[in-house]
Amino acid sequence: METAIFTFLIILQIYFLAGFLFGLYFILFAKRIDPIMGNSKKVVRLLLFPGVVATWPFLIKRLFQNKKE
Repeated sequence: METAIFTFLIILQIYFLAGFLFGLYFILFAKRIDPIMGNSKKVVRLLLFPGVVATWPFLIKRLFQNKKE
């Protein structure tokens, strides 16, 4: 049981580390993902940071869709 919990926690850490790195990218280059966010202030992007960290797979999917178009 301890091994399963440990494995789950490692996976969760990797997920949030990837989300944190993507969140930093989002703060700096939000216009590439959402054109409306390009005109927003840095404070707004910082407020959105926790949500971006939690939902980064959906936003990264959108990033790659925008590059294809």
